[in-house]
Amino acid sequence: MKTLFSLLTLSIASCLFPIASAAQDVVLDLWPNGVPSDNGLAGQETQDSEHYTLVTHPTLSVFKAKHPNGKAIVICPGGGYHDVWYSHEGNMMADWLNAQGVTLAVLKYRMPNSHHAIPLEDAQRAMEMMREHADEWGAQKVGIMGASAGGHLACTTATHFTTPQNRPDFQVLLYPVVTMEKGVTHDGTRYFLIGENPTPELETLYSNELQVTDSTPPAFIVASSDDDVVPIENSLRYYTALVKHGVSTTMHLYPYAGHGWGFRDNFAYKPLWSAELAQWLREL
Repeated sequence: MKTLFSLLTLSIASCLFPIASAAQDVVLDLWPNGVPSDNGLAGQETQDSEHYTLVTHPTLSVFKAKHPNGKAIVICPGGGYHDVWYSHEGNMMADWLNAQGVTLAVLKYRMPNSHHAIPLEDAQRAMEMMREHADEWGAQKVGIMGASAGGHLACTTATHFTTPQNRPDFQVLLYPVVTMEKGVTHDGTRYFLIGENPTPELETLYSNELQVTDSTPPAFIVASSDDDVVPIENSLRYYTALVKHGVSTTMHLYPYAGHGWGFRDNFAYKPLWSAELAQWLREL
């Protein structure tokens, strides 16, 4: 029955959600006058059809909605703070979101290489740039979205904002890394962000379930119970912290599919979570 259901759902998904063919309308250089800090990476930044490696030149690829509904999203693809998987956790969502009137901006952020502040530096600058273009793109509300380690960057942006300009209006997290606690976090994400032996203070700083306040923006969380890469405990801890602080939060947990499904059609629950997210965005 599970196999039949999966095949049927995938068939429906392939009709409703064709692979995005949208080309970005504009690619913005986050730091045209030079990055404010060095991540210490040597070597050539590379790109293939799915991901970037050794990212040292951050950009924001913007897919503008033809009929904007007032909302825009900066999305942070995952990759364990080692790569940026921009296709299935970024660009592939453009046509779908644009059709709903949502402008999508895919963030290619610098790898931290244990320089922990660098990804957040890029994400906050991306939020500011979206607001600088808000009138042009019809974006009254700008949210942050992320998957896996990109989900960690997204919820870091949502809990470590410093100004109204870099505070997201909402956050969307797919199977996110949230905590830096060993045994619960994703080890690679922790290592590349804060190093092998971080101080307790640094571990706490990037354990975002501990950084939630009453001012944290509303959240939509999706994850799989059988995720064997990023334990479901990450999502549960964040959800609990958000509710404790009275932050409006929606969470959908599905029994199987593991990790890293993004917007690919091989996730049987894609029509369900995407429909729920579409409704949630409409009601914001």
